[in-house]
Amino acid sequence: MISRRGATGQPDSGPADRIGAEYPRGAMSFRFTTAGESHGPGLVAIVEGLPAGLALDREVLDHEMARRQLGHGRGGRMKIETDTIEIRSGVRHGVTLGSPIAALVANRDYENWDVRMNPWPVDEDVPEITLPRPGHADLVGMWKYDHSDLRNVLERASARETAARVAAGSLARAFLDALGVSVRSHVTRVASVEAGPLDPDLEDFEGVDDDPVRCLDSEASAAMVEEINVLRKKNESLGGTFEVRVFGLVPGLGSHVSWEERMDGRLAQAVCSIQSIKGASIGPAWDVASRPGSEAHDEIFFSNEEGFHRETNRSGGLEGGMTTGEPLTVNAAVKPISTLTKPLRSVDTETKEPGQAHKERTDSTVVPAAAVVAESMVCLVLAAAYREKFGGDSMVDVLAAVESYCERIGWR
Repeated sequence: MISRRGATGQPDSGPADRIGAEYPRGAMSFRFTTAGESHGPGLVAIVEGLPAGLALDREVLDHEMARRQLGHGRGGRMKIETDTIEIRSGVRHGVTLGSPIAALVANRDYENWDVRMNPWPVDEDVPEITLPRPGHADLVGMWKYDHSDLRNVLERASARETAARVAAGSLARAFLDALGVSVRSHVTRVASVEAGPLDPDLEDFEGVDDDPVRCLDSEASAAMVEEINVLRKKNESLGGTFEVRVFGLVPGLGSHVSWEERMDGRLAQAVCSIQSIKGASIGPAWDVASRPGSEAHDEIFFSNEEGFHRETNRSGGLEGGMTTGEPLTVNAAVKPISTLTKPLRSVDTETKEPGQAHKERTDSTVVPAAAVVAESMVCLVLAAAYREKFGGDSMVDVLAAVESYCERIGWR
């Protein structure tokens, strides 16, 4: 449960406020966008809608960037890039101004790609890449945008873009932290190795980043590392699953009144937008689907000490498209990376001759890092939901409104 703190009581802005959507000028909104290519000069995140007066810690922001690079099975680029966030607007002396925040993440490897990725014409000949990778955006992106060189597609489609998402997510996380909300994640499967059944509390996540695959089950973690080592030697990539778990949310974020306001859909879209993620669910969805109704829902109780409460959380913290106040759990499935060290068969888009797919520098698995990226996407969705419900131009207003709401519903 969060401690009761809050914001303004301004009217909800309604379904128009969506991450990445268009808004009327002056409307209350929280949104973000990213720009940049994998090997270009850098990546940029623009975050709009954070209230004024939110204190930021530069080391904490950079720590979030470093977490994205964790995990056994990462490739050579993690040794090249040490991602940090450069704030270019919207913050003064470590405190948000209420204006849009621009965050830059430099690509330190750009000096080796200056000719191939320069924004302006170059004198050197740059050969085109015409062997698309199965499972990647290459072929369809070439068709859609009329490109003859798949590098014009792969650079933006690359998971390197998620560095900008984590930069934006770290700002959203700072906002949620100030509201008593904690967002964590852990890996539940790598390839054929699955962790044991877990129902972790917040304190159970202490030290999860120190594990080589960010798994809370130490025996499963060792088996996952071995699985990665074995399949990497066979030139294979590996997928898996993870869970994001959120503690300290107030009830009532999201809404039942329209499809686009339902928190289930917003979270699933945000998580499934991450490269290589092929599915998302709320709570133990597939297990609940196999149960009778009497074993699928969370009965409601009341006591003077606890107020309204549940003894189970089969809903994953969401009912009717709204948060219940119980821990929110989002599970996701990550496919194996489509760039293989032993490339799959493909067809040259220029000659139409068969060949091996293009090979870029790659990882063996990104499941531990994908979970960190998903934390950021969940943070961004929840930050938007708090801004929609509670409004407020300053953190003083936001905290007052949350406090007032919690008092009204008797939430402790």
